[in-house]
Amino acid sequence: MSLFPELEIEELRAEIRRHDELYYNQAAPEISDTEYDALMSRLKAMEAGRPDLVTPDSPTQRVSERPAEGFAEFVHRVPLLSLDNSYNFDDLRAFDERCRKLADGRAFEYVAELKIDGLSLALHYENGALQVGATRGDGQRGDDVTQNVRTIQSIPLRIQHGGTEAQRHGEEVKQNRLFDENISVSPSPRVSVLDSSALEIRGEAYMPRSVFAEINAAAEETGKRFANPRNAAAGTLRQLDAAIVASRRLAFFPYDMLAGGRKAFATHWEIFAWLQAAGFDAHPNRALCYSMDEVIEFCNRMAEVRETLDYEIDGVVVKVNPTALQDEFGATGKYPRWAIAYKFPALQATTRLNSISVQVGRTGALTPVANLEPVLLAGTTVARATLHNEDEIQRLDIRIGDYVLIEKSGEIIPKVIQVITAKRDGGEQPFVMPTECPVCGREVVRPEGEVVRRCVNRDCPARVKGRLLFFSARKAMDIEGLGEVLVEQLVEKGLVKDVADLYSLKLEDVAALERMAEKSGQNLLAQLEASKSRDLARLLFGLDIRHVGERTARILARSFVTIERLAAATIEEIDAIHEIGLTVAESAREWFDDEGNKELISRLQAAGVATEMSGGAETQTDERFAGKIFVLTGRLETMTRDEAAKQIEARGGRAGSSVSKKTAYVVAGAEAGSKLTKAEALGVTVIDEAAFSAMLESGQEA
Repeated sequence: MSLFPELEIEELRAEIRRHDELYYNQAAPEISDTEYDALMSRLKAMEAGRPDLVTPDSPTQRVSERPAEGFAEFVHRVPLLSLDNSYNFDDLRAFDERCRKLADGRAFEYVAELKIDGLSLALHYENGALQVGATRGDGQRGDDVTQNVRTIQSIPLRIQHGGTEAQRHGEEVKQNRLFDENISVSPSPRVSVLDSSALEIRGEAYMPRSVFAEINAAAEETGKRFANPRNAAAGTLRQLDAAIVASRRLAFFPYDMLAGGRKAFATHWEIFAWLQAAGFDAHPNRALCYSMDEVIEFCNRMAEVRETLDYEIDGVVVKVNPTALQDEFGATGKYPRWAIAYKFPALQATTRLNSISVQVGRTGALTPVANLEPVLLAGTTVARATLHNEDEIQRLDIRIGDYVLIEKSGEIIPKVIQVITAKRDGGEQPFVMPTECPVCGREVVRPEGEVVRRCVNRDCPARVKGRLLFFSARKAMDIEGLGEVLVEQLVEKGLVKDVADLYSLKLEDVAALERMAEKSGQNLLAQLEASKSRDLARLLFGLDIRHVGERTARILARSFVTIERLAAATIEEIDAIHEIGLTVAESAREWFDDEGNKELISRLQAAGVATEMSGGAETQTDERFAGKIFVLTGRLETMTRDEAAKQIEARGGRAGSSVSKKTAYVVAGAEAGSKLTKAEALGVTVIDEAAFSAMLESGQEA
């Protein structure tokens, strides 16, 4: 553990969130899956050593992907969790040991299925008819893309009767030598599937390789090629014109089904049988395996045939077959404990490094990027790779003109892993990090003990653009329509130099910009006007004060109520607040002492931006739930779970993501799942929504 764990943990979280944004929302990832997982593993390890620093908004506690703009939001009844990853068979065997321990001697099988490299969808059927198709989003909320989903030919608009057809389909088990003949395969519903009016089918939308090749060939003249089939599928489903979606011929493989929010059959294998009989294209390459040795055999077989398939796969998903055990094993805040994704070994290629460019982020961090001779790797043309920092360049002894070995771990992100020194001819040139910012020309510094050089010019256009995008993000001021292209124009034309300038924009200025018009300008100004009423917590988060994340901003806002009180507080007063440490206190004090920031706050207030918490002074003293951890599970009728969490935190409590002995209350709504079971096993107090609402009103313990 470092001397300053709070600082390192917060910086790790910020870095992971940045890569989440690049991967999920911009389709422009900079690092490999292996590198991302290393960051996440480091964060997990540090939080394990300091559990008091774990916050609900940490990347370890939730899936990080926000819905795209332009679609209605859809709230998932049962969260769509991501999967923990493994990159070798030792990891799979360790997973097997954990599952066997949880099963406590009970025998079970695994289902091994291909990990399709596409975009997760949740399809909701009412009385057999498709009603809603939604993306995974952040796992809690996604985009309603129903009109686009309806264009996918392999998704039935109405599901067929599963019944005895599924039972016959289950007999396929006996045709594969990996299967144990004693394993029951005939569907045995846990709930009445055929009588259930609400069915949810989960699966992966993807673009076939053959279609991807056709689309890119047609786009050769325009240069608007897709990077890979996954990006093509993701970009297609975010199209607002369903006709374009239909022309791109996406496909769909299902991997799960819920009836009334629950697993409908006793085993996962039976779910596949039902899906096939109900009219879905259930993937044929799957195996029911009695041991981890059989799982590994399946992984090896699939690795050999992967390049012959008409769709991209990046591994194998391994799931515990009995659904009762799935329920019992439960999940962390991010991953189910009964499933894991085995990623195929990374593919590699050799290419030439033509040049190195340097990007500048909103914090001033300078990041070197390798510009490569384009090379085809795993179906994707690779032309760029991140070099992280100058220490990495020195470690690898990378020189401009070198031939380098690049690797795609997870099959999306290239990484330079080695220099081919045998190919050097003497003409290679060492790279030296600039001592001046490549954007604004001002001096850059590298603080002692850090690996990153930073531009210290707060008015650097690159930093200004980054701060504007951060300020407008959904969890900050939520200014819809203020995207990267528009921010670029606003800064380049000198219309906006800081976040306060946004509120001085005029319609004629905005409407005159490229790809804008009067209507879109009016929409942007309306969004800006609406953002003025966001509360103090969002504003503090959006101001990007170092070490002040989303949860910390809420705590500070609740504690000080107005920005004036926070700005006047001493380091000792800030540090004394529960869950706020010295690092945050010193950073906040430094930010508010800056004359430029003082002026910025004054201009925001003059523009009408709210700088206090709604509820006034009462908010400051409401600590009725101080020290209490609440865990929400199931569907609430009178409020969303986000609204409930805010109510808890407004009273000094904390909304937790998993049940433990430290949990004070579990609030159980309709269709409560494994969290309820765990609460009962641990003896944690369980209350219903009515009791929770009464607690909010009275503040009295249930």
